[in-house]
Amino acid sequence: MLIQENISLTSFNSFGCKATANYFCTIKRKNEIDEAISWCEHQEKPFLVLGGGSNILFTKDFDGLVIKMEMKGIQLIKETPRDVLISVGAGENWHLLVKYCVQKAWGGIENLSLIPGTVGAAPIQNIGAYGVEAKETIQQITAYDTHTKQWVILDNDACQFSYRNSLFKKEKNRYIIAEVQFLLQKQPTLHTDYGVIREVLHQKQIKQASIEDISNAIIEIRTDKLPDPSILGNAGSFFKNPIVTHEIFNKIKEDHPTLVAFPISNNEYKIAAGWLIEQAGWKGKKQGSVGCYEKQALVIVNYDQATGKEIYNFSEAIIQSVNNMFGIQLEREVNII
Repeated sequence: MLIQENISLTSFNSFGCKATANYFCTIKRKNEIDEAISWCEHQEKPFLVLGGGSNILFTKDFDGLVIKMEMKGIQLIKETPRDVLISVGAGENWHLLVKYCVQKAWGGIENLSLIPGTVGAAPIQNIGAYGVEAKETIQQITAYDTHTKQWVILDNDACQFSYRNSLFKKEKNRYIIAEVQFLLQKQPTLHTDYGVIREVLHQKQIKQASIEDISNAIIEIRTDKLPDPSILGNAGSFFKNPIVTHEIFNKIKEDHPTLVAFPISNNEYKIAAGWLIEQAGWKGKKQGSVGCYEKQALVIVNYDQATGKEIYNFSEAIIQSVNNMFGIQLEREVNII
């Protein structure tokens, strides 16, 4: 394992923000994780595990070791007439995994097409889109416990998945994910509940959709409404959709009949953060080199070499504005360094 010094992180984060890692290494084998953590302890330096860099905002340089996960490989563990169990390296690109599974006609993650990042980052955030979350297909995770210095296998329940949350987020930096196992279906239940998916399928005159049709529809939807990070720096959805009680939902609905929200339990609603931000007047708004994307208010973009601090301050202004208007405190989905 080679540890490099003073490495630029600009190309390793989708915002394209300038930052430097005092120390940097890439991990391609499990034993290298143990080596990296031992080095940090000996040098008394913090560490940061980096996947695709698509859910992170660097507001400053990192005075420690950045561990870039590049463990690859897709292995078929078990196959039955109904399903398949696969093990995937944490460094695999998420969308390429989805494409691979769609080509094999293995269903379960097709609604998560075109989400940026790596496989190892998917469980941390419990990524989700269009009615599907990663937790629905994750069977178990192999991770290095930096507290006990032991390798552990965590089943789905042990991962404590919830909306955009997990054990790995709650106990930040404790577990370093090396492999993720997914259980995928050969005859899956298709999730086309979102109206925009049905609209695309209808336009294409597709009545009996396949998982490939679903994947292609979602790729089209995401491409149309979200900016390409290689052209405009961004991290996708910057904020979580807030969850509120039925009482708060009714109060906002009374004042704002066009409220966009979805019931998630008998007494809870998930409100579209993009709608809140748009109502507060931020959609398409620009301050210096930072702005809210004109097609999707949930996305903050770096128009021209904005610093991480400028992007953070812009997000802080949005949070304050939404709170003043609706009494709702937005939470960032992006990891702030």
